[in-house]
Amino acid sequence: MSSNETPRGPIDSSRVPRYAGPATFARLPRLDEVGTADVAVVGVPFDTGVSYRPGARFGGNAIREASRLLRPYNPAQDASPFALAQVADAGDIAANPFNINEAVETIEAAADDLLGTGARMMTLGGDHTIALPLLRSVAKKHGPVALLHFDAHLDTWDTYFGAEYTHGTPFRRAVEEGILDTSALSHVGTRGPLYGKQDLDDDAKMGFGIVTSADVMRRGVDEIADQLRQRIGDRPLYISIDIDVLDPAHAPGTGTPEAGGLTSRELLEIVRGLSSCNLVSADLVEVAPAYDHAEITSVAASHTAYELTTIMSRQIAAAKGAEGK
Repeated sequence: MSSNETPRGPIDSSRVPRYAGPATFARLPRLDEVGTADVAVVGVPFDTGVSYRPGARFGGNAIREASRLLRPYNPAQDASPFALAQVADAGDIAANPFNINEAVETIEAAADDLLGTGARMMTLGGDHTIALPLLRSVAKKHGPVALLHFDAHLDTWDTYFGAEYTHGTPFRRAVEEGILDTSALSHVGTRGPLYGKQDLDDDAKMGFGIVTSADVMRRGVDEIADQLRQRIGDRPLYISIDIDVLDPAHAPGTGTPEAGGLTSRELLEIVRGLSSCNLVSADLVEVAPAYDHAEITSVAASHTAYELTTIMSRQIAAAKGAEGK
């Protein structure tokens, strides 16, 4: 889309009820309907890397269904994200469910294609395995990126059953491959039992800082967001959100739930507090709708993706405005 074109937004809900029509993200146009996009919302229906409950392959479409309730104006960020930039639903990346290594390669190649158009990606998983190929692709464009990882778990383990590519290992692989800026790595929302203290020692050696869910509760979202902004600085930032960062009361529909997590309000407020960061792409993973109730998890996920999309749209609009001066 050229800088002087008006973005095509969601279907008008005063003409077509929210429950009718195709369930694209936020009822936005498909990518093939607009040609190119500033932000591409793309699904990756892959969950072969899970270690406990499967079902995240259905997460992307569940989030899209829940996103029917999203509206064009975001008062929390005082922005109309779909008017500031062209956001479109790019459909799904179809990956081999029987071969993790091949799937990782397929996801990376598809991400290369989307990022090659100039778009930023808002990816809907799928399990957390997909973060590795997405980070590989983003790093090709931006160099090693800062990573902000919202999750109950570290996801920096070495292997499961000898497998290097699983939903518990993507960020160890990413550090080993040199695609992360190890001066700006943070976990947020971690909690629960570990295999041993060595897990924390290994994680620290990789450069990760940790903000536990208890830290969020005790220190508050504003202080946490400020700490994260200072750590990230002006580096290109990738945000990866595992929905199990939320307490099971707020996100029952996930594969590896842990008690004592963030509320959906805390997650949304921390994300909003990162609006000044240079967010180059993001993912939201591990929504497993078979374990959900009344779309609680999918609604939380859709609103979180909306906030991330708003941040990217605002930054894209600001950059275009600066270029036009």
